[in-house]
Amino acid sequence: MIELKDIHQTYEGPQGKVEALRGVDLSVPAGEVFGIIGRSGAGKSSLVRTISLLNRPSRGSVYVAGQDITALKDGPALRAARREIGMIFQHFNLLSSRTVYDNVALPLELAGQSRAEIKARVNPLLDLVGLTALADRYPAQISGGQKQRVGIARALANRPKVLLSDEATSALDPETTRSILGLLEQINREFGLTVVLITHQMQVIKQVAHRVAVLDAGRIVEQGAVLDVFTRPQHETTRSLLDDIVPQALPESVLVRIRALMSGSKSTQGNEGQLLRLAFSGDASDQPVLSDLTRRFGLDLSIVHGQIDEIQGRPFGSLAVFARGAHDQLAAAVAHLRDIGVRVQELNHA
Repeated sequence: MIELKDIHQTYEGPQGKVEALRGVDLSVPAGEVFGIIGRSGAGKSSLVRTISLLNRPSRGSVYVAGQDITALKDGPALRAARREIGMIFQHFNLLSSRTVYDNVALPLELAGQSRAEIKARVNPLLDLVGLTALADRYPAQISGGQKQRVGIARALANRPKVLLSDEATSALDPETTRSILGLLEQINREFGLTVVLITHQMQVIKQVAHRVAVLDAGRIVEQGAVLDVFTRPQHETTRSLLDDIVPQALPESVLVRIRALMSGSKSTQGNEGQLLRLAFSGDASDQPVLSDLTRRFGLDLSIVHGQIDEIQGRPFGSLAVFARGAHDQLAAAVAHLRDIGVRVQELNHA
């Protein structure tokens, strides 16, 4: 549905050229919710504005539904292509002088549709986003979450094939954020609409995205299925962004207990102590892993830290386990864990 090929974006800044995007290649399949995440200044807004061609890339090509829109000059063909792309903005961008109904109707008016055609389109959209009762209110009379629902309805007015969300929930409270993301998930599911989420919040990616790309300093440093990226992050930027959801470092209070366990294990004749960091997801989450290790390899196990969560109904989590046993049995246990799909880090010091 969306193909970005060698996208570069360079701006003239006060102190010279600024490279916002540096050779971005990206593919977003039709019907997918695709997340693009990065810190402030990573190039996220530049990227989303390039997809919609609000900013033309300095170099590279943007394909939407098989059409190279970067080859289009300003004019009717480009305007028609842009109508295939709906856009939701962080700060809503509603016209304060127009009612909820009229804000949603605006793209249809600009496209030259009749009053009857506009009414037939706008009313179902207001029902979809739960704002039928507020159709005659003005933006100043509704909440932030309701304003964003107006923005979503307006973005859907022209029946786009792609919906771009540029930090659409970052100005909202957590409860409202969950409801807006739930609405986007419903739209994707019911209409098969391709949704691209630009965000700096991994919680947003976790709730609705199927795949994710991590942007850092204008480059994509990691991408893949959300479950894979959450449980097997490869790049330091990804690990940092994940830290609020899946902590990458153990708390100091836990480390103190681990040091005591390690010290005690040295005095146990014939046995060794090993700290294991286990990451698991999907089917591996439902297996009796720890009890199996105890029976199969004769290990003593102490759980020192852990967290279990879900991504769209699929469990994932991590455990820090202190294992005591013979050297060969410990090695065999680690090999067994890896064989059944559990990611294992062997930590020899705390």
